[in-house]
Amino acid sequence: MRIVIPDDYQNCVRHLDAFAQLEGHDVTVFNDTVTDLDTLVERFQDAEALVLIRERTPITAELLERLPNLRAISQTGGGAAHVDMAACRERGVTVMAGTGSPHAAAELTWALVMAAMRHLPEEVANLRAGRWQRTLGTGLKGRTLGIFGYGKIGQLMARYGQAFEMQVLVWGREGTRSRAAEAGLEVAASQAEFFEHSDVLSLHLRLNEGTQGIVSADDLARMKPTALLVNTARAQLIAPGVLEAALRAGRPGMAAADVFETEPVVQHPLLALPNFLGVPHLGYVEKDSYELYFGDAFANLLAFAAGEPVKNLAQ
Repeated sequence: MRIVIPDDYQNCVRHLDAFAQLEGHDVTVFNDTVTDLDTLVERFQDAEALVLIRERTPITAELLERLPNLRAISQTGGGAAHVDMAACRERGVTVMAGTGSPHAAAELTWALVMAAMRHLPEEVANLRAGRWQRTLGTGLKGRTLGIFGYGKIGQLMARYGQAFEMQVLVWGREGTRSRAAEAGLEVAASQAEFFEHSDVLSLHLRLNEGTQGIVSADDLARMKPTALLVNTARAQLIAPGVLEAALRAGRPGMAAADVFETEPVVQHPLLALPNFLGVPHLGYVEKDSYELYFGDAFANLLAFAAGEPVKNLAQ
């Protein structure tokens, strides 16, 4: 098959063990992200299959219309909300998705918690510049870890918090609250109480119509001036412009994020704030995760090429 893999920022896909599965196929890899429709058509026009790295390139009806050779899309990880399923169905394009793992994202989230609370990026810069001990960090023991969403990543975060002797407080939909209570965790009485009481508050919700903008300006204004908000889920969970305004107002006192509204980011207002710690969507960008994600994506594609039954999300 003629296979195109876009958005390989680190130029690492060809160096994965999983890539050996595609031996004998005609594979083209692009290391940048483009949004211009004509450029995407030029890059994808000969492709019989696309292997998409998460949600980096949306596959729209307008784009699909101009890709007559495309037969299959194999998604790394689970879910493909960035792919127009109706258009794929209409054009007979099979869409496949694999499995994911919560561990890399949870580990990155905890790294952000530690780095922000102990001012590690600032102190690394201080040390390199010859400055010694300029900040006073904050410990985690005895403080409250708020977890908004108790799915696979949220459950790992609760265990991490308990290992650090934090009080764990959970909020979310009714199912989330029930699962947390069954696990013996404290459940907030309301969203307002949840934001008021959390010393570290971490978002772990799926982005959909019901959760977009679920974190409001009022929610953030209720947070302590010493609190940290962490978002490694999706930027759109927070209402537009709200986080920047809240950080300037000092509630919460700090924020750390791995996700932005439009990626990749070149400039962003949050990056100019001294109480914001940002990283470039690294949650799943880790060797074991990539081997798992691409291993599944390639296996699904080979099964499709061999005429074997596959789960088609576009059906």
